[in-house]
Amino acid sequence: MLEGDFVLSSGKRSSFYVDKYLFSTEPDLLRDLARELSDRLPSGVQRLAGVELGAVPLVAAVALHTGLPYGIVRKSAKEYGTANKIEGRPIEAGERCVLVEDVVTTGTQVLRAAEVLKEAGAEVLGIVAVLDRRDEAVSRLRGYTFEALLRMEDLGATRRD
Repeated sequence: MLEGDFVLSSGKRSSFYVDKYLFSTEPDLLRDLARELSDRLPSGVQRLAGVELGAVPLVAAVALHTGLPYGIVRKSAKEYGTANKIEGRPIEAGERCVLVEDVVTTGTQVLRAAEVLKEAGAEVLGIVAVLDRRDEAVSRLRGYTFEALLRMEDLGATRRD
């Protein structure tokens, strides 16, 4: 965890920042995270998904650990080629998916990804993340099952902002 003055993807300012690339680019740590995230997957999951770009190393590592296929949910469809919103093989109607995420602050990106999966015909069973830095009073994940390996307090953050 870094301390200073940071602008988060939500636009909020924070005195704490977790650089996800510091853990998602280290093979030994990524392997450990994949194992821990895999242990938190609900039963019956058939497919994993991750939001571009930050969650891609995590979802790929979890897929390697579990043998489950995965897709990458784009923040917006590319304007060329296939113009897919979800990269990878097409979602099958009723396919049970779990989103793998790195850091959840407001939940906006992961909720958008869940909606894209649902529009494609998936049943979203839940969300698993490495770090939950949400302010519970502000951010609910609209009824999705959510589990994180860590909260900011676990990293020694004494206040949420």
